[in-house]
Amino acid sequence: MNPCPTGIGATAWVIADGYIPPRSCGPEPEMTSHDSICMLNAGDTRARVEVYVYFTDREPAGPFVLAIAPRRAFHQRINDLDGPEHIPVGTDYCLLVTSDVPIVVQHTRLDSRQEANALMSTIAFPG
Repeated sequence: MNPCPTGIGATAWVIADGYIPPRSCGPEPEMTSHDSICMLNAGDTRARVEVYVYFTDREPAGPFVLAIAPRRAFHQRINDLDGPEHIPVGTDYCLLVTSDVPIVVQHTRLDSRQEANALMSTIAFPG
């Protein structure tokens, strides 16, 4: 049974504030500084998600292809994106997240460069 209506969310999302802090303080991998995209597929169909990374001084990277099962949450650290290339730390970037079915996308950053950690989270902009 699906408690949420099929089709909740959007098929394109933008995160305009990407930055992976270059240092970390604390045990790895739990406290490694990172950006994440947190996604919800509340529908009944598997989502095929593509992530494109835009930079200030070069062409975009991607697509990074992800799959989200129906009625599931999925968290992807940007630090851990696998192919076509590694996203550099300490570099400004923006993300375009597209899906073949509606999903919801949120952006989270853990900045653990000092012992007083900072955690930031915001909903992405639906396109």
